[in-house]
Amino acid sequence: MESGRKIQTRLMAQFTATETNQTCRGEVPRQPNAGSSKNCRWEGWSLGIEKGGRCSIYGANCPEWIMSMEACNAHGIFCVPLYDTLGAGAVEFILCHAEVEIAFAEETKVGELLKTLPASTKFLKTIVSFGKVKPEQREMVEKHGLAIYEWNDFLALGGGQYYDLPLKVKDDICTIMYTSGTTGDPKGVMISNRSIISVIAGLKLLLKTLNLEIGVGDVYMSYLPLAHIFDRIVEDLFIYNGASIGFWRGDIKGLVEDMGVLKPTIFCAVPLVLDRIYSGLQAKMSAGVFLRNLFSIGYKYKKRNIFKGVKQEDAGSVFDKFVFSKIKKGLGGRVRIIFSGAAPLAKHVEEFMRVVTCSHVLQGYGLTETCAASMVSLPNDISMLGMVGPPVPNIDVRLVSVPEMGYNALGTIPRGEICFRGESLFSGYYKRDDLTQEVLVDGWFHTGDIGEWQPNGSMKIIDRKKNIFKLSQGEYVAVENLENIYGNLPEIDSIWVYGNSFESFLVAVINPNRQAIENWALSNGLTGNFEELCENPEVKKYILGLISSLAREKKLQGFEFIKAIHLDPVLFDMERDLLTPTYKKKRPQLLKYYRDVINGLYQSNR
Repeated sequence: MESGRKIQTRLMAQFTATETNQTCRGEVPRQPNAGSSKNCRWEGWSLGIEKGGRCSIYGANCPEWIMSMEACNAHGIFCVPLYDTLGAGAVEFILCHAEVEIAFAEETKVGELLKTLPASTKFLKTIVSFGKVKPEQREMVEKHGLAIYEWNDFLALGGGQYYDLPLKVKDDICTIMYTSGTTGDPKGVMISNRSIISVIAGLKLLLKTLNLEIGVGDVYMSYLPLAHIFDRIVEDLFIYNGASIGFWRGDIKGLVEDMGVLKPTIFCAVPLVLDRIYSGLQAKMSAGVFLRNLFSIGYKYKKRNIFKGVKQEDAGSVFDKFVFSKIKKGLGGRVRIIFSGAAPLAKHVEEFMRVVTCSHVLQGYGLTETCAASMVSLPNDISMLGMVGPPVPNIDVRLVSVPEMGYNALGTIPRGEICFRGESLFSGYYKRDDLTQEVLVDGWFHTGDIGEWQPNGSMKIIDRKKNIFKLSQGEYVAVENLENIYGNLPEIDSIWVYGNSFESFLVAVINPNRQAIENWALSNGLTGNFEELCENPEVKKYILGLISSLAREKKLQGFEFIKAIHLDPVLFDMERDLLTPTYKKKRPQLLKYYRDVINGLYQSNR
């Protein structure tokens, strides 16, 4: 575990810039900033990367990741994270597009960097491994005229040396974060020092107002990718407040065990992680009759009180102590706040986590372009269930009407595209002024997400502006809105709804909830493992019936009903390129992967 108070930013000599192109040889002076050394670059330990240079970091979260990032901050060098889940093609694109001069990587990712050679060598001159460097890797790097170091050897280059840091201002670019996107090349989102400072100040004020302020005694589990703005901002907030940060082992299967060791007080998660925790707890709670009944009684009692407006800590204190404390212990025993972001959290999962974890579960909303935290739901306000809360103090929000989709920002129920304005906004897309001008209009950033203002001041995300298509009968379908509705069924873990202008009805590929399907099959006399049950016509009929009932309950239009489904026991994942690293669906890739399935569903149901 690394304490935020103890993380020391190394002012690495090898980053130090020079004022002239003069090269000095001979004995290195004891004080490099004295005398003539201010006008020379010392060979062997100074890499000459100036303020405004580019540095990439590639790999899972670890102390070296943070130290490399803070060294960039200290020297005014743009930090350009590389996604741990991206392939070599995207890595090469980012290295070349951002003109990266030095790249840090965990030991297992050095090979991925080497795949970008020789294309990336136009700018890339140095690679630093957080671990070992294999002889064949060193040989390959040197063959292309680059230098490669192991971490400790690299640090030794600046040992005992001290340097004046360059002057930095708020509007300097701090980082260029490339968003994965669902199609095309990644976009480099330029984020300034001012943006990060603004978000940190806004979050600090919000948490203080809610009596949830982060202090020196708080502990954070660092496992969400630092390459994404969500985790980056949280860790900056912890370092700012002098709190502690611990790093996971790098294996999702050991995350819960890691939490048991670290005992974090703040836990951040994406919905996929919370979905898995939810499914795991559901399975454990159904293990024995007595435990299942006790859990059910406690859950209903506490939930009823929460919905009456009783504060969470007072809603079921007896059950918290004797039943739900075991669940809290499974998360380390000290978690007091759970933040969920990056994608919508299913309403039934959020409700469940609020009741059983003895923690405040806060759902947030933001984009890389808004520096992550733009809206956050409030604790002890059950009316915000399924919503992303009101704006944080550092940003302005408004809705803009989208008439082609039937959304009126000035209607009785205000609905429209969510737009943000404020100092936390990004500075533009790197080398893409055309894209910047598309989304930044008169100082307002247009998110492309459709929101609905609630009477309590909270925002509910209901649709996506671009995810709209027309069926053959001329009806427009807002597919993301339908996925949010159908995805609320506890029997569904994930759903992808598909249609096009050559077809008159919708079909879907569904990842069913394993526990729910197996329980239903058992009670209905069906046999077979989970994979076999997903192929069973009776199971498909059951799920389709639930979907149709929900569609009628929500008063959906006939063309919004799903007519045919395919059940896939394997969750949509990044390994098959079906999800972005922030767990958004890649719709073109989903269509390519399931094309035969989709064709079969239409052929058999026309």
